[in-house]
Amino acid sequence: MFNKYIKLVLAAMIIGAAVWQFTETNIGNGIMLILLSLVFVFLYFKNEVILLAFLRLRKQDFPGAKKWLDKIKNPAASLVPKQEGYYNYLNGLMVSQTNMIEAEKYFKKAEKLGLNMSADMAMTKLNLAGIAMTKNRKREAEQLMTEAKNLDKHNMLDEQMKMMKQQMKKMGQPKQQFGRSGRGGRRF
Repeated sequence: MFNKYIKLVLAAMIIGAAVWQFTETNIGNGIMLILLSLVFVFLYFKNEVILLAFLRLRKQDFPGAKKWLDKIKNPAASLVPKQEGYYNYLNGLMVSQTNMIEAEKYFKKAEKLGLNMSADMAMTKLNLAGIAMTKNRKREAEQLMTEAKNLDKHNMLDEQMKMMKQQMKKMGQPKQQFGRSGRGGRRF
C-alpha cells in the first residue's frame, strides 16, 4: 500500500531509531526496532498487495484477487521490476479465461520484466504457447514450449505440455472430408 521508496525511508528511519536506542543502552528496544525495519525491507522486495492477491488466487477467488490487484494504481512507479512482472503475470492468468489478446499482452510484459521463480516463468511461456497455438502460430508455440520445458525443472507442467503437444499434432494434420469422393457423388 506504500510506495516502494516510502518503505525504504521508513526502514532507514526505524534503523536510525534503533541506533539511538542502542546508544541509550536500551538494547531490547533497539533489537525490536531492527526487526521492525526488516519487515519494511521485506515488503520492498515482496509487495503486500501482490502477496494478498496470490493468497486469493490460491483459494480460486479470482474476483478477490482482481480486487487486490486493482488497488495498485501505477505499477511502474510503485513496484520493483520483478514485482511488476508478477503483477502482469497475475493479471494475465485472470484475463486468460476471457480475453486472449489482453492476456497475451500481460504475459509478454511479465516475460520481459522477469519473474523470480523459474516455474512461474515456465507457466508464462506455456500460456504464451497456448495463445500462439490458438492464433495458428505453430512455430512460435513450439519454441515457447521448449523454453517452458527447459525452465520447468521439477516437471510440474508435464501434463499440460503433453496435452498441448497433442493439440499441436491435431492442428498440423489435414482435415478429412467424409462422404465425398471424386465429383461429389456417394460411393457405397
